[in-house]
Amino acid sequence: MVGISTDNLPTLSHWAKELNLGFPLASDFSQRSVATLYGVLNKEFGFANRASFVIDAEGKIQHIEEGNSAVNPDGTAVACSRIHKK
Repeated sequence: MVGISTDNLPTLSHWAKELNLGFPLASDFSQRSVATLYGVLNKEFGFANRASFVIDAEGKIQHIEEGNSAVNPDGTAVACSRIHKK
């Protein structure tokens, strides 16, 4: 699991420590290319809408969680475990 955000690295570092995350965070701050490619960039405000994507080993999106619930990594971890069992 990896988290990708349009926040800058210092902000991501803060949240990783604050939330004691067990996975890395990557920044899409400078280009916002990942947010654009996944269709979640809010161009008007320059940030990504909250979304979690579960992508299988073949690169196919198996699950998308959007909105406030997408921030909670537990939901994505559950979705990942379901994919793993297939």
